[in-house]
Amino acid sequence: MAKLILSMDGLVLKEIPLSKERTTIGRKPHNDIQIDNLAVSGEHAVIVTILADSFLEDLGSTNGTFVNGKTVKKHFLQGNDVIELGKYKLKYISEALPGAAKAADFEKTMVLRPGAMKKPPEPPPAAAGAATPQAATVPTGAKQAQAAAPAAASAAKSHSDTQVGITAASVGAAAPAPRRAMLKLLSGGNTGKEMELTKPLTTLGKPGVQVAVITRRPQGFFITHVEGANKPVVNGKAIEQQAHALNDHDVIELAGVKVEFFFKS
Repeated sequence: MAKLILSMDGLVLKEIPLSKERTTIGRKPHNDIQIDNLAVSGEHAVIVTILADSFLEDLGSTNGTFVNGKTVKKHFLQGNDVIELGKYKLKYISEALPGAAKAADFEKTMVLRPGAMKKPPEPPPAAAGAATPQAATVPTGAKQAQAAAPAAASAAKSHSDTQVGITAASVGAAAPAPRRAMLKLLSGGNTGKEMELTKPLTTLGKPGVQVAVITRRPQGFFITHVEGANKPVVNGKAIEQQAHALNDHDVIELAGVKVEFFFKS
């Protein structure tokens, strides 16, 4: 888990784990990180954390937000970055997870980048005239197996005579293949192209205009607003500030692009 180390004049004051999706910083008491100093605005900045990645955004503060000595409006935080708020400093310590997004992913858009989305390869056609599986021969003396389903007979072939009597009901069916999450462009020059969501975190949108991320979690897929005055729209309704669960065939609109989220077997 990523964390911040708050210090002033070289003296460490506290350590704050980034355990929430949104961590607010400001002078007012309701902030997650309260810094009672006149150089800090009432609601100064916010850090959005998704999996192992954190994005810093200045909330229109009076004195600005600085990272490593440079003023920023929005910034993809990387290990050992130092956020400066007046005399206070917040050092960002990252414990990156495998497959986490890189800074370059935040600076680009996977939806709008040419060639980023392409049609998946078609499955190979079934071979013509494929042989029909034959039932396994049941050993002599095992009359019970003659009434069993073909699947039971196949399972019994490699076992001893004492195991021939296994019934079809006890042969477990093969587990279904997991569904693949996909995005399909519904507008623009690349309409119809598809992209599979294979990473834990996928960045969508256009930096400086509107950016969102889709994250894969054990409960499913979620979209979260990261950057821009307007929040992404799902099925005609703007999402809230917290992560929004995606369902099969949801239509997402952001940065002038419309895409469909769906599952493919």
